[in-house]
Amino acid sequence: MLAGAAIAQTIGPKGESATPSSEITVSDEHAATLKDKGHKAALLWHDQSDFVNAVTAGAADEFARLGIEVVATTSAGFDAAKQRSDIETALAKEPDIILSLPLDPVTSAAAFEEAKKAGVKLVFLSNLPKDYQHPADYAAIVTDDLFQMGKQAADALAEAMGGKGTVGWIFHDADYYVTNQRDNAFKTTIENDYADIAIVAEQGISDPARAEEIANAMLLKNPDLGGIYVTWAGPAEGVLAALRANGNSATKVVTLDLSEPIALDMVKGGNVAAIVADEAYELGRAMAAAGARALAGEETPPFVVAPAVTAKAGNVGEIWQRSLHREAPESVMKAAQ
Repeated sequence: MLAGAAIAQTIGPKGESATPSSEITVSDEHAATLKDKGHKAALLWHDQSDFVNAVTAGAADEFARLGIEVVATTSAGFDAAKQRSDIETALAKEPDIILSLPLDPVTSAAAFEEAKKAGVKLVFLSNLPKDYQHPADYAAIVTDDLFQMGKQAADALAEAMGGKGTVGWIFHDADYYVTNQRDNAFKTTIENDYADIAIVAEQGISDPARAEEIANAMLLKNPDLGGIYVTWAGPAEGVLAALRANGNSATKVVTLDLSEPIALDMVKGGNVAAIVADEAYELGRAMAAAGARALAGEETPPFVVAPAVTAKAGNVGEIWQRSLHREAPESVMKAAQ
C-alpha cells in the first residue's frame, strides 16, 4: 500500500483484519498446563532501543508468569545476516518459542526455515517473512494500531491549529505497510474530518537526514504553514531544526514514536504539539501470549494490534510509562515542571 491510499482501519500485510491485543491472553487453564514444563523462549530483535527494551520487558514478564524461561535475547543491528546468525545460535538452546522482527521478507523466510522445521512457535513483530502462512508457519504478527496512530496525530495537530489552516505532510517514501498505514491515516483523517484544514504540501522521505532540507523547501513555498506531520521522530528532529533556523515558532509539528529531543521541545512549549506512540510493553506481552497459546494448542488470530496513545506536554510522563514501561528522561520531566 503506497502513500495516498485511503484506509479506515488497520490491516495486516496480507490484508488481515486486526484483533485488539487485549483479547490475546493465556487462560488460567492453559497457564497451568505450561508451567513447570521447562519451556524456553528466545527474543531475537532487529535492533536495540528504548522501544525494544519495552517490548522485551512485556514479553519477559508474561513468560515469567507462565514459567517459560528466556534463554536468549539478541540485537541484529538492522543486519539481516546477523539476524540469521542469531537464529542459528539461539536454536542451539532449543527454544520452544521465538519472538522476532524479521528484517527482510526474503532473507528472513530462509533464516527462520530451520526454526520452523524444528517446530518452534514463531511470533513476529510488525513484519512477515515472504510466503509464510498462518497458522502453519507462525502463531501471529503483533504490531501497533496503525490507523489509530495516524488518526490521533491528525486530531492532535488539528486541535493545536484551532481546526483551521494549512498543513505539510512528510510521509515515508517506501512500500512498508506499517509506516504507509500510519501516514495515510493522518492524511485520510485530515481530509475527511477537518474541512477547514488543507494539506498544501506533500513530500516523501526515505533518508531521515534529508528532513531539514525537505522542511526548508516546504516552508519556502508555504511560509504560513500552520502544521507539519512527520512520519516518525528521527526526521522530525530535522524538521524542528529547519523551523528553528527560520525563526519559526508558529508552525505546529506532530510525529510518531517517543523521542527525548522531540519531547523536550514539546514540554518547553516549542513547535511540537504532540507525539503519538504505541504501547510497546503491551506489544511484548501480546507476543509472548501468542507464543504460549500456540504451545498450548490454542490458535491466535493472524494479526494483532496494541493501542496507540498521544503524548502532550501535560501527560508526557504518564504516556512514557504506559508506552515504554519506564520513566520519561530526566531532562523532559525537569522541563515539564
